[in-house]
Formats: sequence, C-alpha cells, structure tokens
Amino acid sequence: MGNYNPAKYQVDLTVYPKIVSESIPGPKSKALHKRAEKYIKGLSGQVRLFPVAFESGSGCLLRDADGNEFIDFSSGIYVTTLGHCHPKISEAIARYARQLMNAHDFTSEIKVRLLEKMAACLPGDLNGFQLYDSGTTAVEAGLRTCRAATGKNEFISCFMDFHGKSGHAVSLARMNKFNGPTRTSGFYMVPRPDTYRPWWTRSDGSLDTERYLEFYDTFIRESTTGQVAAFVLEPIQGWGGSIMPPDDFFPKLKKFLEERDILLFADEVLTSMGRTGKYLCMEHWNVLPDVVTLGKGFGNGFPVTAMAVREPYADAVDKISASTSYGGNPMACAAALACFEVIEEEGLLEHAQHLEELFRRKMADWTSKYKIVGDCRVKGCLMGVELVKDKTTKEPFDEAGKMVYQKAFRKGLAWIPAGHILRMSPPIIMPDEVAMRGMEIIEEAIAETEKELLG
Repeated sequence: MGNYNPAKYQVDLTVYPKIVSESIPGPKSKALHKRAEKYIKGLSGQVRLFPVAFESGSGCLLRDADGNEFIDFSSGIYVTTLGHCHPKISEAIARYARQLMNAHDFTSEIKVRLLEKMAACLPGDLNGFQLYDSGTTAVEAGLRTCRAATGKNEFISCFMDFHGKSGHAVSLARMNKFNGPTRTSGFYMVPRPDTYRPWWTRSDGSLDTERYLEFYDTFIRESTTGQVAAFVLEPIQGWGGSIMPPDDFFPKLKKFLEERDILLFADEVLTSMGRTGKYLCMEHWNVLPDVVTLGKGFGNGFPVTAMAVREPYADAVDKISASTSYGGNPMACAAALACFEVIEEEGLLEHAQHLEELFRRKMADWTSKYKIVGDCRVKGCLMGVELVKDKTTKEPFDEAGKMVYQKAFRKGLAWIPAGHILRMSPPIIMPDEVAMRGMEIIEEAIAETEKELLG
C-alpha cells in the first residue's frame, strides 16, 4: 500500500469554496435548467431543491456554469469516490477510447488484468465475476444467480433499502415510492435493525438483534413458501439515510441464513471501493457474502459495475445468460482497474478510515449542542445526520432538512438531501483541512436553520 499525499489534492481554503454569483443558483445555471425542463422529467429531489448546472470538476471541487466553485460532499451521489477527473483514471479511459471501445464480452488484456486485480483485492473466495454497466443490471444478475445456485425462487429484502429501478430490483425496495401498491410475487420485505429507531429493544433500551432474527424465522416459516433463495440487503442504507446496523447484526444474520440454506446477497453498489474504508463494507464485520454487487465508485464515474460470487456458487453464473452489450468493455475495465490501482498506490483505504475519525470527533457534540439534531453516524466517508422536531418522539423534521441542504449549498458545499436526513459522501482523497471546512459549513447551516425555525 502507498501513502496518502495531501498535497496532491490540497485546496486553498482562503479561496475555496468560491461564490461569485449574486444569487445561487446563478443566472446561467437557471437559464440552462429552464431549457432542460422543457424536455427532461423525473428530476431528483436534490436537483429540484437546488437546480445548479455543473460545468467541470477537479479533485474535491465542482465548478458550475456561473463560475461558482463548491467543495464536493456528494461524490456525484457516492460515485466519484476518488475525486473528479483523477488523471490516472481519465488517461486510462482515454487510451481505450482511442484503442478499442467495445468488443461485446470477448476477452481483452485489460479485462483479464481487472479480473485478476478483483480476485486479489476482494476478500475470501469471491472469484466468479461478471461485469455490467449499471447497478440495477448487476443486482438483477445477482438475483438470477441466486435462483440458479439454489433452485429456489423467493427473496427477502429490507424496508427502505434501495437496489435499483427495474422490475425485480424495484420489488426489493419499498413499494409506493417506485412501483405503486404491488411488487412481483415471491419478493418479501422485513425490517432491518436501526440503532436510532429500533423496532425491538432490550430492557435497557438498546437494540435487540436477536428479536429481529426471531421475527425473520417466524416470517420465513409463516409468510413464504419456504423457497427463499437469498436475503438481499445493503450493508448500510444509502437512499434510506445512511442507516448503519449494530455490529452484531451481520455475523448473526450470516449464521442464521447458513442454518436455513439461504444465500446472503450484499448489494455494495454504494458502499464498495473504499467508501467505508474497505473494498467491501461487509469486511468491517468479517462477513463474506455469497453474492455481492459493486458499482458507483467501481469506475469513479464511468458506468461500470460488477457482480462477484463465491466459489461454491460461481458455476451458477454460466446458467443465466450473464453477459451484456456494454459490461466489461475495454474503457470500463480500464477505469475500474485504474480505481483499484489508485486506491492501492495512494493508501486511500487507510485515509478513508482516518477521515472517519475526524468526522466522528467533529460531530461528537452535535446531538447535545443542537435541538434539531437527533443522531449522527459515520463509517469511512459515508455519513448521515438525522434532524428531528423532538428528541423524545424523534419526529422527522423535513423542513429543517431542506433548509440546511439549501443553506450549505449557498455557502459552497455540494451534497445530498434525503428529507430530514442529511447525507454526506465526500471523496476519500479529501485532505483533512478541506473535510473539516465542509463540516463547518454544514454546522453553520444547522445552527442558522435551528435559529430560524425554533427562535
């Protein structure tokens, strides 16, 4: 492993963030957004709340059409984990854009090098791979693999997890947001442990993991046909608000599933490739999933994802017509391989863990200092701050979430809203001082919002 060099990504904090427009979003952003609105529909909540038009990015900074420059605390929705336009990754993509852009699923040297690197970096016997161009496609392939490996056809997933926006992937997510009142037959949903909002607790008020497992056991016996192929879940919920499980959950869940011949399918599209300080988030609990999906930071913005399967089930991939038109093209393989190499050469797993400690210390007193902050959580460079109207009832404070998001953006921080939960995912290349400046902006926005709403 290499050593992290902060000078490579340093930002002059006497200059940045740099706001030059009289109002934010500025006139050029507003004009571009107005032109786009004539045609594009279904914009995300973050765009609707702050319709800025971005023009360029470098490292930890984003520049909009009006010349305003923001510290990036979103990584393009958990995607540009290694910062914007990293030279090594950009050069790797450009080389194959000139040399060989696509060859269906035929073998190429760059693909072989990527597969060998994946096998070397991923834990355990995850060495059955297939490459895709979106997280949703990888998840769908994972479901088909689980069915082929087990001969069973049902799935259990968790409320508020997110796995994609196509048929079966949507059926793994909560119903009304994505697919109306129904989901595909054979897909079931259960609660997952949330230490801030637990369904079941012990006598001392702490979350009781065993009660969740007892519920799962009863649910499987009484509400399914007994043909459950896999339990599918995110290690940490992203769209749901950076919800992190208690440390005993995944080890106990893995044992529970093994006893019932059910596969563990970890959707790590969001949490993989160093986002939490490990190649796989599941490594934090020493749990090896049977099937895992990688994405977002896997190509640092280039559309490439992967499915990885443990050795005992790898042959099942041959049974599902696994290949795709774009997955594993030379440009994609070059991008993903360069990401692995950058992480190794620059010591970025260790740096992400270091940043976690800085973030944790920075947020340590927020719940006692601010009336509207109910909970703060962090794993690597994945964070969530939950805003509530009352700390006893824990009633979500959506209005506060929108205000904090917009205020921080106007101060020069690009990041992610989720209703009453503030989501942060800065690039893992970020120097300490820049990371702390971003956190200061968020705290300023929280303090101003609390004063305005509560007096």
